[in-house]
Amino acid sequence: QVQLVESGGGLVQPGGSLRLSCAATLSLFSEYTIEWARQAPGKERESVAGITSGGGAIYADSVKGRFTIARDNAKKTVYLQMNSLTPEDTAVYYCKAKWSQEYWGQGTQVTVSS
Repeated sequence: QVQLVESGGGLVQPGGSLRLSCAATLSLFSEYTIEWARQAPGKERESVAGITSGGGAIYADSVKGRFTIARDNAKKTVYLQMNSLTPEDTAVYYCKAKWSQEYWGQGTQVTVSS
């Protein structure tokens, strides 16, 4: 059974940092494009960052320069380093793996508040 498990969420003050992890039980993990998306209350889910099998990264304009996505294929894990967090970053963060099929994790809550 394929699983994507997000971790690392929590409560952080504005200006703070968090690192999210997405651990996958995928064979051929290195072939998958992994994406981080988020969904705030009352809003649609939006993609914030993605990383291809070749390591190419793409970011939403709203997080560019603050978030960094990276992957460790040996550990089958993708990370999202989030710096300079603002209350607008508050959301449930999900990871998605896409190649021959698409899989989603259950999400991890990130709350930015003083």
